[in-house]
Amino acid sequence: MRATGTETTGAAQAAGALHFPFPEPPAPGEVREVAPGIVWARIPLPFRLNHVNVYLIEDDGGWAILDTGIAHAGTRAAWEALFAGPLSGWRITKVIVTHYHPDHIGLAGWLCERFGVPLLTSQTGYLGCINISLDPGAFEAQHYHDFYRRHGMSLETATLVATQGHAYLGMVTPLPPTFRRLVAGDRLVLGGRAFDVLSGDGHAPEQIMLYSPRDGLLLAADQVIAKISPNVSVWAVEPEGDPLGLYLRSLAALERDLPAGTLVLPGHQLPFVGLHHRCRELAAHHRDRCDLIADACRGGARTVAELVPVLFTRELDPHQLSFAFSETHAHVNRMIASGVLVWLEEEGMLKAGFA
Repeated sequence: MRATGTETTGAAQAAGALHFPFPEPPAPGEVREVAPGIVWARIPLPFRLNHVNVYLIEDDGGWAILDTGIAHAGTRAAWEALFAGPLSGWRITKVIVTHYHPDHIGLAGWLCERFGVPLLTSQTGYLGCINISLDPGAFEAQHYHDFYRRHGMSLETATLVATQGHAYLGMVTPLPPTFRRLVAGDRLVLGGRAFDVLSGDGHAPEQIMLYSPRDGLLLAADQVIAKISPNVSVWAVEPEGDPLGLYLRSLAALERDLPAGTLVLPGHQLPFVGLHHRCRELAAHHRDRCDLIADACRGGARTVAELVPVLFTRELDPHQLSFAFSETHAHVNRMIASGVLVWLEEEGMLKAGFA
């Protein structure tokens, strides 16, 4: 469930449509100021996407932490290096989490307990983490196995994905027993800076973003990233959901409501300016992938499992396959919701095809 979507490239981007005011990330154990009272650090991840961006925001004589990294020895060590180095002596006032994926919420409980501070997040983020990441057997339940099988996975692959593909989701420390809820439309004041609380969807339900009108900057989490498309997935608990439709709606809202010159501080990769262009580019990327699926289905109805290699041509391990399968499913569900494809029952499996 982390932002392990596909890379997106285009002529406009290659020509410099995005501007990167900080072309190099902070080195391990270091921080970089990206606006007065806002500093950026990188926390390593033991995955193909090998880092998550975290931010510290000046707050009433101290600093609020935004996002945390996973519960992992290397991640804790990175935080310890920061607390012993550039953050030495800093008072932490609160921990803010944008969404419940483990690379963002994984060490929230550890940090809140360490500093005796509250957790601020969305209700969906809090409850989703408890329901998914803190229930170690949740994804091994029979209905997940049946979900993969019904959409074309072999018995061997479905068993592998259900037992090994979701191990990452358990890399979370127990959350505090209470939290402060953040809701779209709220105004969150940190120190002397007021943030509008925004909510995105598609990558994670009710993903929190913070926008400072005064400074023209957006803490965007995984909703908009410079060079990759965040993972957008269908899961067994909502097999007919349309997360891609929700994601595209969220992109349109960002383009409509925020200025083009907004400085975007994302959850991964580099901060950038060029929000409108990137929103349009991401939407076009997903349209292109829907076109690939349509082309594949012109030769006959296909299961989701048969369509995964259409969108993901590299070899995938069980962890990557779980995300690739679920993202392919999201594109199929978007096409079904828009009337391009229909589900067909064949050989005990659902296949996407033209009516």
